Amino acid sequence: MRRRIMYIESKAGGLTGPARIGRVTFSKSGATLYYRGKAFRSLKGDGFKSNYYDVETGERYWISGPRRDGGDALYASNVGPEIDEDVRDEYLRDIRGLNGRG
Repeated sequence: MRRRIMYIESKAGGLTGPARIGRVTFSKSGATLYYRGKAFRSLKGDGFKSNYYDVETGERYWISGPRRDGGDALYASNVGPEIDEDVRDEYLRDIRGLNGRG
């Protein structure tokens, strides 16, 4: 299965919510994403300010590839995302170009 570092933001509480940078795993077909024991499927353009939903709870999420400039959120926020420890160095070095310093 393919794996990739992604930006994951909960939209359950409104326009902005808690966010993380972490490694997701894609199903063989690519239709489902897995992260921290949750399964997400695409809303296929039917979401309002979200593009995925949690298969179990129906909660909405914004999930996207992280940006080099760190502007990953759909809406600007003064609260940055938590970065999973297992991807921190790779994210800062390879995506942000910060050589592990952030």
